[in-house]
Amino acid sequence: MPYLLNRHRRLRMNSSMRKMVRETSLKPQDFIYPLFVTAGEQVKQPIESMSGVYQLSVDNLKGEVETALSAGIRAVLLFGIPSYKDEIGSSAYHSGEPVQQAVTLLKEKYPELLVITDVCLCEYTSHGHCGVVEDGTVLNDPTLELLSRVALSHAEAGADVVAPSDMMDGRVKAIREALDREGFSRVAILSYSAKYASAFYGPFREAAGSAPEFGDRRSYQMDPPNVREALKEVSADLDEGADMIMVKPALSYLDVISRVKAETRVPLVAYHVSGEYSMIKAAAKMGWLEEKAAVLEVLTSIKRAGADCIITYNAVQAAQWMQAE
Repeated sequence: MPYLLNRHRRLRMNSSMRKMVRETSLKPQDFIYPLFVTAGEQVKQPIESMSGVYQLSVDNLKGEVETALSAGIRAVLLFGIPSYKDEIGSSAYHSGEPVQQAVTLLKEKYPELLVITDVCLCEYTSHGHCGVVEDGTVLNDPTLELLSRVALSHAEAGADVVAPSDMMDGRVKAIREALDREGFSRVAILSYSAKYASAFYGPFREAAGSAPEFGDRRSYQMDPPNVREALKEVSADLDEGADMIMVKPALSYLDVISRVKAETRVPLVAYHVSGEYSMIKAAAKMGWLEEKAAVLEVLTSIKRAGADCIITYNAVQAAQWMQAE
């Protein structure tokens, strides 16, 4: 047998060696934990298509957040289920609605927690679209004023970061100007810069009650085959004042994450979305996958592709697994 100068297996022979030379590592601080906040009291409503995920009333958020903090997670992303809906989604910027109440509560009780809020209208409009609708068309510019009002209401409640997810052109600039004008220059913007019209959002739409009443969102969300378009969207958002950018979904768009990371110098967030989460849950329930190994492999792949932070419904569970190792 010939003498081998290079034996790559020497660095794989035991777990200590593998950990020492590991190129990509996950930490609980890498995770942003998404939470669905609803009206009422003592509500913990299971979401059928997302095992282990719930709609929570504001009073029930505390236990969930304390569990997350104890696992080492330092950031949450809040989505609202409003008490009423109308054509323009006015409940999205009402100070008495669940997201605004939740932000105030969390910042008072857990000042160390980074509170991020989703800024969109789809959960709040009666038609389920992300903007003002006229004759079946989502209007871009009239929507910007409403999105700015939503972001301001979140900032007034105490949000650290607002995250516009609507994909209207110019919304980052409109929100940045509104925040600065009202004295909220400290509030950062995490823009859903490359948000694709994906097939993997179905469970979220059940969770947030945000399925469109007619048509779809392909006229404003991105076409899945496109990568250069994502780079253009990211560049525009950065020019308009975005502090952080996002690629959504994550698992099917690892190449996009990698390209965006290579061409930017700001924090990059990837959203491991509801369908990606639920696929693993369903396969694990059937015994087709070992859940812990599959989840950690997927999250590692997202980090390896270039994400600095990952929004994931697995956040607490994954962080607890990592702590136990």
